[in-house]
Amino acid sequence: MDSIVKVEGLRKVYGSTIAVDEVSFEVGECEIFGMVGPNGAGKTTTIECLEGLRKPDAGKVLVMGVDPQHESQILRERTGIQLQQSNLPDRMKVWEALDLYASFYPKSADWKELLSQLGLEEKRNAPFSKLSGGQKQRLFVALALLPDPQLVFLDELTTGLDPQARHAIWELVRDVRAKGKTVILTTHFMEEAERLCDRVAILDHGRIVALDTPAALIHNLKAEERVIFNLDGGLSAALEKALSGAGRVEVQGQQVTVHGKNGRKVPLVSEVVSLLTQDGVPFHDLRTEQPNLEDVFLSLTGREMRE
Repeated sequence: MDSIVKVEGLRKVYGSTIAVDEVSFEVGECEIFGMVGPNGAGKTTTIECLEGLRKPDAGKVLVMGVDPQHESQILRERTGIQLQQSNLPDRMKVWEALDLYASFYPKSADWKELLSQLGLEEKRNAPFSKLSGGQKQRLFVALALLPDPQLVFLDELTTGLDPQARHAIWELVRDVRAKGKTVILTTHFMEEAERLCDRVAILDHGRIVALDTPAALIHNLKAEERVIFNLDGGLSAALEKALSGAGRVEVQGQQVTVHGKNGRKVPLVSEVVSLLTQDGVPFHDLRTEQPNLEDVFLSLTGREMRE
């Protein structure tokens, strides 16, 4: 796989704050590459260095073979950028924004098709100030795709979107990759990164603490799977002891959770159900939860709130 982005030893400092600390990675062609991390982890600063919007203090950055700081014009013609915070004139209509921005590029995508794909046709003549937060976000994604770019940067692309709009944009991103494009995205939604990305870099305190496919990151965590169910009569001491042989038991009122190692020979859910039926214990609302990327994220970056 050829690399479309190469980063070696990237470093960016603001006063006494080290925003990005010796970050190195590569992004392959036709890859959806995700960057996740807590607030202040260095995701946006890293992306802005790739886009040429910020100058690194140290390190080497090559995007499609050129230095973003010295050949920004070449990159502008071949990349699409959706920023975390953007704005347009209040009175500018949706179609006017798309038509205007399309005129900036020698080869642009069909903005009318993008309007349809992103569910903005009904808002075609609406001024920017009258759009909801989610509609504005979809418009900025459309603007990022207008240059028919080889590489697309998407920063928190589904923030503020309802589930239907979020899934529509996920499909659009997959379509972009299917057309031979490369996508680099940052997100706070672990489900989004797990569903969309071929590989994910987890950043914390300006450093990459893990980088792999979502499946490999989850597998390497060796996290527990969970079987959750409700008992109307509560959990007897004898049944709790029996379930403890399958895994760690946690009781909250009528809800019982059994935690067990993933990848067992006998599935945890089979063992739990067998024990319940053997004892003739009525249970309901049983479900299983498998380890996911959010478990990996919390394991690597901690659970405390950050500003």
